[in-house]
Amino acid sequence: MEHEPTKGLYGWITHTEFAVTDPDALRTWCEKVLGWQFMPSFPTPNGDYHLFAYAKEGGGGIRQTNPGETPGSLSFVHVENTQDAFDAALREGAEVVAAPEKVMEGVTTAIVRAPGGVLIGFSGP
Repeated sequence: MEHEPTKGLYGWITHTEFAVTDPDALRTWCEKVLGWQFMPSFPTPNGDYHLFAYAKEGGGGIRQTNPGETPGSLSFVHVENTQDAFDAALREGAEVVAAPEKVMEGVTTAIVRAPGGVLIGFSGP
């Protein structure tokens, strides 16, 4: 599986990840209440990952919380180059949460704690 970057969406929040205690229940709720469409789930070491789309330009995933993790959500901003965005964020005062990591062909993600304490993810090549 390879992802093609969408240049017109650089700077947009295009992926929101939900970490929850019952991914199947949230998936069903989102389908019924929000009308979100889900792609086939795929396995991860911590359980199935449920990808969804709410528009051509955006979507996200639902996953099981990690041990000790509080349920929550994290937004990923689509960037032209994940490493460059990550480096710029650190230069401007962000703290490392997760260094850039290739998650599939064409997609690298990273997470920082921005000034003020909020977590922001980057996703791009």
